Amino acid sequence: MNQRISDLFVDTFSDDRGLVIPVVPTFGNNDIYPHNILMPGPNDILQTYTKIWKPFIPEAQRHSFEFGGWFYVEVIPDKLAVFSLNTMYFFDRNAGIDDCVHPSEPGYKHFEWLLVQLDYLRTRGVKAILMGHVPPARTSGKQLWEETCWQKYTYWLHQYRDVIITSLYGHMNIDHFLLQDAKDIDMDLIQGLSESSVSTRENMEEELSAQSSANYLKELRDDWAKLPSPVIRKRDTDATKKKNKKHRGKKGKNKLGGKWAERFQLSLISPSVVPNYFPSLRVFEYNITGLEDSRTWVDPARTAQLDEEAPSRNDISGQDDEPDVGELKRRDDSDFETEKKKKHHKGKKGHKKPKNPNLRLPDGPPKHSPPGPAYRPQALTLLGFTQYYANLTYINNDVVEDEDVSSWWWSPWGWNPGKHKGKHPKHDKPQPKEFDFEVEYSTFDDKVYGLDDLTVKSFVRLAHRIGQASKSDKSAVENGVSEVFDEEDEAEYEEEDAYDTNDDDDEEDDEEDDEEDEEDTVDSDEDLEESTKKGKKKHKGKKGKGKKRRKARKTWLHFLNHAFVSTKTQDELKDL
Repeated sequence: MNQRISDLFVDTFSDDRGLVIPVVPTFGNNDIYPHNILMPGPNDILQTYTKIWKPFIPEAQRHSFEFGGWFYVEVIPDKLAVFSLNTMYFFDRNAGIDDCVHPSEPGYKHFEWLLVQLDYLRTRGVKAILMGHVPPARTSGKQLWEETCWQKYTYWLHQYRDVIITSLYGHMNIDHFLLQDAKDIDMDLIQGLSESSVSTRENMEEELSAQSSANYLKELRDDWAKLPSPVIRKRDTDATKKKNKKHRGKKGKNKLGGKWAERFQLSLISPSVVPNYFPSLRVFEYNITGLEDSRTWVDPARTAQLDEEAPSRNDISGQDDEPDVGELKRRDDSDFETEKKKKHHKGKKGHKKPKNPNLRLPDGPPKHSPPGPAYRPQALTLLGFTQYYANLTYINNDVVEDEDVSSWWWSPWGWNPGKHKGKHPKHDKPQPKEFDFEVEYSTFDDKVYGLDDLTVKSFVRLAHRIGQASKSDKSAVENGVSEVFDEEDEAEYEEEDAYDTNDDDDEEDDEEDDEEDEEDTVDSDEDLEESTKKGKKKHKGKKGKGKKRRKARKTWLHFLNHAFVSTKTQDELKDL
């Protein structure tokens, strides 16, 4: 099957001389047998896929791929590289691996390789997109990656935040996003100093049901309820509010990791083509400022032909000095294992192992370097995406005759699991319509999400708003607001202008209210007039928080609808 899919990609995206666009495949947990288990390479599976994906893997990296199943492609020469990570070596369900901290483990070697390549790209001014199958999903209660692998990944993302544009994943079938937080990084785990990497989080289920997916999304929402407000950054940039800048600048910027929220990293997770819900595809758009005349990717077989009319690419990019991606030597870990058996010394956190002398950690961005495309809009920053889906219910054309589809919410042909149980098909013989994809939504005109772009700070703002719908949100608990819609809220949700996106203004006002609430007393030298103004502001805050809460719940329902690819009715979303 994988050979057949590979051949179809080649046939579809080739002319008579070969591929015309780059194709970057990646390993999934069901691409191997037994499922979920991939032993360290080289092995028969990696050798087989080296042959199947030969048209897609650069020749210089095929030996490296046989070793670990990882590679990258410069999709815009000397400008942008896309990395195919082998997340099977991070996956907690892979019984063939242990962790990412011992030098004998393939996950350890994977991060060594990634460090070398990202260092090389940084020296050349090339940016990177990371992609893989199993995402680094991690909540307060559940996770998909082995903990030391998650720790290293988050640390690598943070250190290379000037290079990495974003990371893209699948596997979970639900449309959502993740925010990795640099404050969760544990350097003792990364350096192998902790006694154990055992996590208190549970493994996620093998197959996520709608309810278990909803529970996972609720855990994400509850975690987002603890995010610092991103609105403070907006006020910090206003030079006319000197008092606010002095009073709130340190508080806001330190909590977010600076003006561009560099404390956080973003992972985008797309629903699947072979669906649990509806088949879907995602098309990204990015900033091409200054790239209009850049060379495009061409199949390696055409490189010699292009170089006849252009300077050698080796001369331009220094490719002769490229690190050897084809050879990652197996480390002799006998010394490390010997060190593990030596007497432990006692530190602040108890017994610790000695440092691994062979461990190399990535450097952060050069001093005074500007934020990368993941944070500040510039060339290669992701501007948005359009989500396409194939509405199988409509395409199958098999809705029962007595069904009142006009009453279905969100889409007149939305799928409702179990709705037709025990009923007969509409037609004696199948009469399907032509298979086709249509737009489900686009971040460019999704007024509820209101994303200006796909930078990290845009998603921090969105996550913070969704978090306000959580029972864990401090303001929600204090005001006694329930988690689900009541009848009055539901009527307002349906009648309210869905295109009202003035959330930032409301959040800014409410953030001021929150800060006022945090002050226990009024300074003794503060005059009565100022105290009266504060009292009025508190009164305004109670009213404003209710409006913010309703908008947060509207965004939460909208987020759930996208997560399940528009297959759930309003009542089903509320019941999840």
